Amino acid sequence: MDESVEIDVDLIRRDLAQLVSYPSVGGSEAESSVQRWCAATLQGLGLDVDLWPLDLDALRADPDHPGEEVERPEAWGCVGTSGAGVPQLILNGHVDVVPPGDPDRWTGHDPWFLHEADGHWFGRGVCDMKGGVVAILAAVRAVGDQLTRPFAVHTVIGEEDGGLGTFATLKRGHTGRACLIAEPTAGQVVAANAGSLTFRLQVRGRSTHGSMAGHGVSALDALEQVTAALRDLDARRNTAPPAPFSDRPWPISIGIVRAGDWASTVPDLAVAEGRYGVRPGETFAEAMAELESAVAGIDDPWLREHPVEITWPGGRFAAGALPEGDPFGTEVAAAVMAAGGCAPAFTGAPYGSDLRQYAAAGIPTVQYGPGDVAQAHAIDERVSIAEVVRSAEAYARLLLDRCG
Repeated sequence: MDESVEIDVDLIRRDLAQLVSYPSVGGSEAESSVQRWCAATLQGLGLDVDLWPLDLDALRADPDHPGEEVERPEAWGCVGTSGAGVPQLILNGHVDVVPPGDPDRWTGHDPWFLHEADGHWFGRGVCDMKGGVVAILAAVRAVGDQLTRPFAVHTVIGEEDGGLGTFATLKRGHTGRACLIAEPTAGQVVAANAGSLTFRLQVRGRSTHGSMAGHGVSALDALEQVTAALRDLDARRNTAPPAPFSDRPWPISIGIVRAGDWASTVPDLAVAEGRYGVRPGETFAEAMAELESAVAGIDDPWLREHPVEITWPGGRFAAGALPEGDPFGTEVAAAVMAAGGCAPAFTGAPYGSDLRQYAAAGIPTVQYGPGDVAQAHAIDERVSIAEVVRSAEAYARLLLDRCG
């Protein structure tokens, strides 16, 4: 590997400030605008750029459509390639972000304006994962014209709600020999992802005046029995997970609960929506059947007579992994160490990502990028400047190793 890789932190700062200024929440107009910025930037770096409008109707009609959790009237794909032939390396980053929450809770700065303090950059998306995207751009800038074999950069939308952007990019025929996704990995190499599904529970009750609560059936009380059954299922499914996973890698979590329409009325309907972790090697049908069986098996007369209605809206993230023994993970680790990082541990992540889509297409894929997923989606989201720079150098060295 070339030892003369130089990363320009000032240009990284400039790129990240511009990216953060796009409030590219899934389904927003900015989700499209930021892709045009990426296309122009990749073109400015000398890459051949494919910028295209996604045929949303055709993608949604595809039986393998990964699902969406937001409405989007349009969406764009963006790929930059360095030359003809199959790219020896794909560098992937998503440019959609989640909403910032209450902006007043951010500490003294606008979530859509890059703020720098104490060796960190702050702003919505700096960790998940615009910090990784600008590290990719910096790596491409650093290697210049030193490469003789082609590589590609995929910037994608829709990762946060299913993976529509990567799905569309692969459907368009963009492929490669290996892929690195610049998701935040806290210095580790993520070689496997758990999957996930979104579930929706409708639990019925019998309404009555609040003063006569004993004559009704609260849907919230019935929901408590359902959540207890889900906790038991969670514990069973997460017993002794296989390597490289650890620590409850496919949890069950309820994120939304709605019930009632009047304070003095016993609620007759409770709706709960949540996330259901999918194990490696488990089909969606198998995973769904296990949850449905656990809920149907609750020993309660009311729920037997009024079964919980279970539906599965939103994104569908399959599990995915780097094939056992594939050398690509070792190549990434070598590039990280050459960039001054410690030897990275190999781990499995409990969340879904676009890794599974590249893996399903037969492309060896890992994740390595700046930041910690604990900061993703957080108020005052932040990323270490040093980590962004080190990741950029690692990507540059990987490019030199595979394409130089």
